[in-house]
Amino acid sequence: MDDDVVLRVRELRGRFDGQEHDTLHDVGFDVRSGRITAIVGETGSGKSLTGLCALGIQPASFRVLQGSIDFMGVELLGAPGSVMRSIRGRRIAMVFQDARTALNPVFTVGAQLAEAYRAHTGASPREAAAEAVSALERVRINDPARRAKQYPHEFSGGMAQRVMIAMGLICAPELVILDEPTTGLDVTIQAGIMDLLAELAEGGMTAILITHDLGVVAETCDDVVVMREGRVVETGSAKQIFTAARDEYTIALLEASRAIEDVVA
Repeated sequence: MDDDVVLRVRELRGRFDGQEHDTLHDVGFDVRSGRITAIVGETGSGKSLTGLCALGIQPASFRVLQGSIDFMGVELLGAPGSVMRSIRGRRIAMVFQDARTALNPVFTVGAQLAEAYRAHTGASPREAAAEAVSALERVRINDPARRAKQYPHEFSGGMAQRVMIAMGLICAPELVILDEPTTGLDVTIQAGIMDLLAELAEGGMTAILITHDLGVVAETCDDVVVMREGRVVETGSAKQIFTAARDEYTIALLEASRAIEDVVA
């Protein structure tokens, strides 16, 4: 692998049980260090499924038939459970879109962050509690020591999503996969979350952003992977995709996004 490539996906192919045709068709792309790579496409294009495959947490009914997902020299497809457990959360983290569902309502936010940290680092309870407060501070939550003692229902949707990002970052992973992190949030809160991600990227975070929002991609991402019906139809820098897209589907996505912006405006 090139020195700056963190994740390399090649010829990833698979299907769900009972299907005659593949769901993912020879998917391939690179994720480079210190950059945010967007995976974009319509619902059902295979964006999230590809991210789940990288962590080996795809649905039980989905079968990977061939391909390679290389993470810094470690082949993830078919890796032993012990290897995947050492990577999930610690070296590759995933932030899911529905923070309300992902957070446990019966434990404080600080306790959940501390437990995640202890599970991957073996830190003491005191060390983990301190790290939980620091993690909340890093994602710009005011008065983090007090907020760490609160429960998820005491957080707004935007703040809960920041907690999920904090949980993804608490172990300082080399790669963070963000699956539609702004879905369901209003425009103002979305902007705040994306500003936060941009700040984290400036600090060296490497991330995959799975989204259908091209406005978000244009403002925050360095590279773009366009997927349609389980296939990668185009890859390139964000500048190239937005100014000189080559594939007809990519062009149609851009035109649809501009049309929506005109209606909203």
